Amino acid sequence: MTTIDINNTLAELVDSYPRLPRELERLGLDYCCGGARSLAEACTARGLDPAATATALAELAGEREEAEWTSMSIAELCDHLVATHHRYLWDEMPRITALIDKIRTVHGERHPELESIARCFAELVADLEPHLMKEERILFPMVHELESATGATSFHCGSLRNPISVMLTEHDRVGELLEQMRRLTADYQPPADGCGSYVACFTALEEFEADTHLHVHKEHNVLFPKVVAREAELAGAGQ
Repeated sequence: MTTIDINNTLAELVDSYPRLPRELERLGLDYCCGGARSLAEACTARGLDPAATATALAELAGEREEAEWTSMSIAELCDHLVATHHRYLWDEMPRITALIDKIRTVHGERHPELESIARCFAELVADLEPHLMKEERILFPMVHELESATGATSFHCGSLRNPISVMLTEHDRVGELLEQMRRLTADYQPPADGCGSYVACFTALEEFEADTHLHVHKEHNVLFPKVVAREAELAGAGQ
């Protein structure tokens, strides 16, 4: 039987047990921006019993299986992020915006909270669109260059730690907006009088949150540390 160590970080658990991201989401345990915390620390912060939570997660985790992204090179991981998560966001942001507009038009009078939901999602889109473009057009091409380099590199931004620090700050803001969205939608539970479009919209928003959390985890806890390590390795080789 699988055993979950409460001293494992949330990021380690996600990388080792593909079934666990959804369960961590359900428990409100932040494995992306908060992935460096141990399960014990995260549970304590949420008022959960660490040992009981570890036991429950072990029953759902399945066999240990290292996630594919953990073994990718930094260039491969950049390509994976663009093909998987960036494409998802570019497709879903306009679709969800249209769904929110539709249900707000029909149900807005009875559900004034839809105005706040619309504003929150619009802010998410306004933050994510330039974030994705900066990664695709600036940061990720430099990561490709870094991977193929044989000695110390020089970029217009100086160290890649600089744009990475910007990305991390933007990740934190997206995380805050996703938390706000979950509160506004009462954990994505449509009201009793919600139509099919209402249900579809809230389902899409919940899937959007889950995919974005996994996306941020792959960058925050896997890609960016590897990039920093690679840059340090090349700097050391050039001395």
